Amino acid sequence: MTGVPDFTPVILLTGFLGSGKTTLLSRLLADPTLGDTAVLINEFGEVALDHHLVERIDDTMVLLRSGCICCTVRGELAEAIRDLHSRRARGSVPPFRRLVIETTGLADPLPAMTTLTTDPVLRHHFRMGAIVATADAVNVARQLATQPESLKQVAVADLLILTKADLCDAATAAAAVAALRAVNPDTPLLVAGTDRLDAADIFDARPLPGASRLGLRCDPVADLAASHGSGLSSFSLVIDEAVDWTAFGVWLSALLHRHGDRVLRVKGLLNVAGSEAPVAIHGVQQLVHVPVHLAAWPDDDRRSRLVFITRGLEPAAISRSLRAFGVLARAGTAEVAA
Repeated sequence: MTGVPDFTPVILLTGFLGSGKTTLLSRLLADPTLGDTAVLINEFGEVALDHHLVERIDDTMVLLRSGCICCTVRGELAEAIRDLHSRRARGSVPPFRRLVIETTGLADPLPAMTTLTTDPVLRHHFRMGAIVATADAVNVARQLATQPESLKQVAVADLLILTKADLCDAATAAAAVAALRAVNPDTPLLVAGTDRLDAADIFDARPLPGASRLGLRCDPVADLAASHGSGLSSFSLVIDEAVDWTAFGVWLSALLHRHGDRVLRVKGLLNVAGSEAPVAIHGVQQLVHVPVHLAAWPDDDRRSRLVFITRGLEPAAISRSLRAFGVLARAGTAEVAA
């Protein structure tokens, strides 16, 4: 099919109940730049689509004026995506180049991500794109402290969008940002109503962003575990020497297989022995994205840097396991930064 990528990126739009993701989606659907996009949502009734509608294809699918295909999810997510793929292959729907999935407010993003890698059909035609999470400025600090789903949604996000900042005072908005940064210190954050929210920029963000967006410096977070009551911590490993690629893959797979429920996120740049350019890696719980070989290093620092967001895992233990698996190409230093 002309104009269709070999692997269509799938973007997850997530966020806790009332965080404004449906309002954001309704606004973005009017943007003509999303004309090559398919969107899966829970129910059409939750999204104000009437002013966007141009044609109803059937009882589960409409074609918007922008050219975007909008579908409801009734039952299994994999089945809905396979149906979209089949219709695109037959030419019964426009040849969309990206797929956006709006999750429910209580959803754990991992099952949707796992669907793409485990389904025997989908894994040959789709790839995981960015995870975009909305957060309510008025309530997010409390939700992060009390709602595990909210904590996980924020922790795995590749882009955070703070909503409803106009409904609270500056101190509350600042506290919301601080709460988000305590969980996910390096992910880009936009404020709705203040920052420009460009549809293409939001939905074309990658889970392994370019070097300029891969924020590998991890600021110390004081008393993070106490503030969330869950042993949550964010830290980074800086490795002086080149790493053995095969040993690293075995180590990361074993780590996530055994402790995936406690590794909310790991990402970073690797200086792989024998390679001039870095390799970007990204894992969420038991799921590891396909590594991305970047064209060049972002600066003169050639050390490997890994950022972790974990629950109940000691940084020193992860560093020791890295050495035990023989990941370092030579005897080198793996420095832990809180």
